[in-house]
Amino acid sequence: METLESLLSIDLNYIVIGLIALFFTLEQILNPQFPFQRRGYHFWNSFLFQVVFLIGNVFWAIVFVFCIEWLNQNEIGLFYMIDLPIWLKLVLGVMILDFATYWFHRFSHLSPLLWRFHRVHHSDTTMDSSTYFRGHPMEVLFWFGSAPILMSALFGLDLFIIGVYVLILTPFLVLEHSNLRFPAWLDKTAGLIFTTPNLHKIHHDQDQYYTDSNFSDIFILWDRIFGTFKYKPVDQVKFGLEEFDEPKKQTFWYLLRAPFLTIERKVK
Repeated sequence: METLESLLSIDLNYIVIGLIALFFTLEQILNPQFPFQRRGYHFWNSFLFQVVFLIGNVFWAIVFVFCIEWLNQNEIGLFYMIDLPIWLKLVLGVMILDFATYWFHRFSHLSPLLWRFHRVHHSDTTMDSSTYFRGHPMEVLFWFGSAPILMSALFGLDLFIIGVYVLILTPFLVLEHSNLRFPAWLDKTAGLIFTTPNLHKIHHDQDQYYTDSNFSDIFILWDRIFGTFKYKPVDQVKFGLEEFDEPKKQTFWYLLRAPFLTIERKVK
């Protein structure tokens, strides 16, 4: 239990920081896909969200692990009713969790209340690997916890399966937000099944037609199956939300309060 709890909280943070450090360095060295000024300022505003999340996660991780272990100890879920090899449970578990987050993500665009929190992530008018941090702590804690707990109750997923899913998911999320150039052929090959960085950047387009598309984190298959896949050349993407274009609305303190402010959404 201690090893798995560490994987879900402390050790994962080291992995995230290591990935961000790697890709943020590459973004400074290589020719970025979307050049912009004040990269250090942008990084700092994003990183502050991670600091607040880590403080909240000290308590939330205990609650999360307790819920999953209680479900497992009482053998609640489909996997306790059928005999499957561990490798198949692992594969199915990762796909089930990614499927669930697809719908949680999609619903956060449909629900006015959830959108108030989720728009903090979409408000970024520039993008680099530190955009991974830029999510309102209340949304991140709710989103990360609710989907795995619900899927565990339905399918009997354990902490090991959830831990493997998070370890696979995290590099995808960092890479998808990185300000690096990726070839178009990648979208037409691996992008048939997996979410590539270019496909995810389309999701951050200011035009709501594209904002409400490409919700998947790992498997873009969900978007293709459920009709939410869209494509446009990545060099035509304009990041952010029009109602957050002002510099004062890009600061950490403003964005932390943003879910509780009435901000009319400007739709093209």
